[in-house]
Amino acid sequence: MNDFKNLIQAGAGEIPADMVIKNGQLVNVSTAEIYPAQVAIYKNKIVAVDEDVADYIGPETKIIDAKGKYLVPGMIDGHIHVECSKLSMTSFANAVVPHGTTSIISGLDEYISVIGLKGLPEIFKEIDQTDLKLFWGAPFKTPYTIPQSTIAENIDSDMQKELLKQANVYGVWETVREDIQELDEDTLKTMLYAKAAHKPVWGCSPMARGKKLNQYLMSGVRVDHESYDHQELLEKARKGMNVVVRESSVTHFLEENIRAITENTANVARHVSFCTDDVTATDIAELGHLDHVVSLAIKAGVAPITAIQMATINSAEAYRIDDQVGMIAPNRDADILFVEDLNQFEIDSVISKGKVVEEKATTEVNYSPEIMHSVKAEKLSAADFVYKVPVENGEVTVETIKSVGPFVRKRRDVELAVKDHIIQVDPAKDVALVSVIERFGINGNKSLGFTSGWNLQEGAMASTAAPDDNNLIVMGVNADDMAFAANELVARGGGQIVVKNQQVLSFLPLPIAGIVSEASPEEVVQQEKSILKAARELGSKVADPMFYMTFLPITAIPDLAITDLGPTDCIDLKLFDPVLSVREELK
Repeated sequence: MNDFKNLIQAGAGEIPADMVIKNGQLVNVSTAEIYPAQVAIYKNKIVAVDEDVADYIGPETKIIDAKGKYLVPGMIDGHIHVECSKLSMTSFANAVVPHGTTSIISGLDEYISVIGLKGLPEIFKEIDQTDLKLFWGAPFKTPYTIPQSTIAENIDSDMQKELLKQANVYGVWETVREDIQELDEDTLKTMLYAKAAHKPVWGCSPMARGKKLNQYLMSGVRVDHESYDHQELLEKARKGMNVVVRESSVTHFLEENIRAITENTANVARHVSFCTDDVTATDIAELGHLDHVVSLAIKAGVAPITAIQMATINSAEAYRIDDQVGMIAPNRDADILFVEDLNQFEIDSVISKGKVVEEKATTEVNYSPEIMHSVKAEKLSAADFVYKVPVENGEVTVETIKSVGPFVRKRRDVELAVKDHIIQVDPAKDVALVSVIERFGINGNKSLGFTSGWNLQEGAMASTAAPDDNNLIVMGVNADDMAFAANELVARGGGQIVVKNQQVLSFLPLPIAGIVSEASPEEVVQQEKSILKAARELGSKVADPMFYMTFLPITAIPDLAITDLGPTDCIDLKLFDPVLSVREELK
C-alpha cells in the first residue's frame, strides 16, 4: 500500500522523480504523433510525460539529455521460444535488450517439456535479474504433438484451470488449430476456463482460411502468429484476429506478410504486430532483433511510426498488457529507446525497468541438478539405426519426409535396395535416416524413418534440443555414426553434434535442460558457425541443417513429422509406416 501511495504521489510531483529525460522527441504510438516532451520516472514507472517536468525534479534526480533523439517505447516480441536461441535467459537478455527488445511473450514451453512446471521458478528468478521482462502464457497443453509424444510433464486442462488463476499467467500459449478441429475435449475445457478467467488465448493456425479459420475463431483464439502469405494475414485481420508477422531465423515471412499493409487501403496495420519466434544467436549478433524487423518493415514501405506501433502498442493491446507496456505514458513501465533517425531505426541507448542499460548482466545462475542432468537415454548401438524388412534381398519403396524449407515438409517416395534384410540408405538419391529417441528415462521409445532434402553424403548430426518435445533427434546416412553421435550427446549431457567416421567434427554444449547453453552470446555464435561448417562437410546444402532438423518433431507443421512414436502424418494426425512396398529379388 505504501508503494502504491508513493507512485500516486510521484505522479503529482509530491515525491521527486528518480530520473528525468529532457530534450527528447516523443513518439506517441497511441495518437501517432511526434512532438517535444520530457519524461519523469520514479522507481521503474513513468510518472509524467509533459512539455515541462521541472516540478518532478529533486536534488537526487538524475537528468538525461536526449539531445533531440526520438523517444520510442521499448519493443515487445509477440511470440518467441527463447530456448531455441540456445541462450540462457541471462545471455538472451544481454543479446536483445541493447537492440530495443525490452519485453517478450513466451510460454517457456521448451523448458517445460524437460523440467516441468516445478522447474520454472528457477527460470523466472533468472529472468527477474535481467533487464528483460517476460509475459508468460501457460501452454494450452503439453505436448503439442498429435499423437502425443513423450515429454517430462504433460499439462492438461485440470492444471490449466489452476494456472489461469495465477497473476503471472497472462494467457493460454500457442493453441494449435488441429486440437480445435478435432474437438479435443481437454483443449476445449482449457478454452472455457480461459474465458471464465478473462484470460486471452493465443493461437497457432498456419494456412487457416475460410471455414477452417471460422471454426478456429469460434474457440475464442485472439492472436495468431502463423500466416504463410499476405492474403491469409488479411483474412485473419478482417475476421477480428490480432495478427503477428513472424520474421525468424528460419521463416522470413515479413516480406510477404507486409504486403497486407503496403498493398491494401484498409487500416490493417493497427491490428498487426511482430515476433521472431525462433531466432539464433548468430542472427541476433549479425542482424539485430526487433530493431531489424522494424527496419525491414520501413524498407518495405511501412511508415516509421506505423512500424513502431506494430512493435509496441499493437502487441501490447493484442496480448492485453497495454496497461503495463507498449507506450511512453504515465503508469507504464519505464522502457524507453533513444533513436537518432527513425528511418534507419538504429538504437542508440535503452532504458529498461527504469534504469539505463549500460553493461551486460554478470549474475551467476546456479541451476539445480534436475535441470543440469536431464539427458537419461540408454546407450545405443548401430543396430538401432538400421531399418529391417522381411525380405533378405530386393527393393522397397519408402515414403520420405522431404524438407522444403524449415516449416514445410512434403512426401517424396524413393526406391531403395534391400541387402541382408536391411534397407540401404542411398546418399546419391538424397535419402537419410532420421530417428527420435526418448531421453527423459520414461519409456525408452525409439523411432526410425526416412528423410530427404538434406543432401547428406556421409556422417550424422544430432541434437537434444528439438521442439516441441526436446527428445534426442539424430539424422545420418551411416548407422555407426548415428549411434556414435547419439551416445556422445548422452555422455556429454546434451547439445548438438556433427560427426563423421565416428569422429566429432563439431560440438555445441547445451547442459541447461539439454537445450540451453551456459556460454555468452558471442561464444554461442562461434559454436553455431562451427556446427554449420561441419554440416557442410557432410554435404548438406540446406541453409541451416542443424536448426532445420530440430523442427522435424513438430507435428503442427504440414505435412509430415517424426517423434519418438514414429513418422507422423500431420494432416491425418496419425502415425504412418514409411515402407510402402517390398519386392523380393527373384533368384
